[in-house]
Amino acid sequence: MTRYRQAFTLIELLVVIAIIAILAAILFPVFAQAREKARETACISNARQIGLQVRMYVSDYDEVMPIFYAYNSQPPSGTPGHKGIELLILPYGKSRELFRCPNDAGGPAVADPDYGCPGRPSYHACYGSSYRFSKGSFSVVAGESSQNNEIYAFSRPVSDASFALPAETRMMRDEMFPFFTESKYGYVPDYFRQWHARGGSVIFVDGHARFTVSAGAFDAQVVCPDGQRSGDINPETGEMYYWGCD
Repeated sequence: MTRYRQAFTLIELLVVIAIIAILAAILFPVFAQAREKARETACISNARQIGLQVRMYVSDYDEVMPIFYAYNSQPPSGTPGHKGIELLILPYGKSRELFRCPNDAGGPAVADPDYGCPGRPSYHACYGSSYRFSKGSFSVVAGESSQNNEIYAFSRPVSDASFALPAETRMMRDEMFPFFTESKYGYVPDYFRQWHARGGSVIFVDGHARFTVSAGAFDAQVVCPDGQRSGDINPETGEMYYWGCD
């Protein structure tokens, strides 16, 4: 007797392929969301540990906040002479990786030859931290504090006693939030790149951290030691306090 093995017909193959495509369309976004959620969790975990490092530093230095530095790329992170707040509090955490957000994709600013570090892929690699240290919450020292490689000419010490609402005062945040715009926050398209899809990590002066997912919540956070909120208007300048203290 001769046995015949029946093969799949073209219609059956197409049905199987269609089912696989439908399952992939359903599952891939779920996997992507799970991966992003894991990155958010890692980012906020780093933020909480950094907040504790700042608190330990303050405890050892007579309740005075660390010296303010930001965006110093000359020389860049990891090379002799670089200055950053992350280096001041590093002894309390022992790991530079805590200052790297898993979603730190850098941005166009990193490629700027004067302001950034061409060839380095992230804010962490260039400036030493994926997190922005708010200048209103840290101590400015004339001739020492610097931002964008420029040294400040005035002093403004900040201590625990300076904060009217420490649990509400933002001292650090992710560099990029998806709702940042040029008109409101100064993130021109040439210097913006989305990191997290939903929001970003924020660290408060009392050491706790949480994930902020809207411009309204971001603007409601206190940003100046005296209690002014980020989105409130400074009557002297006509601008949000964000511009003076963030």
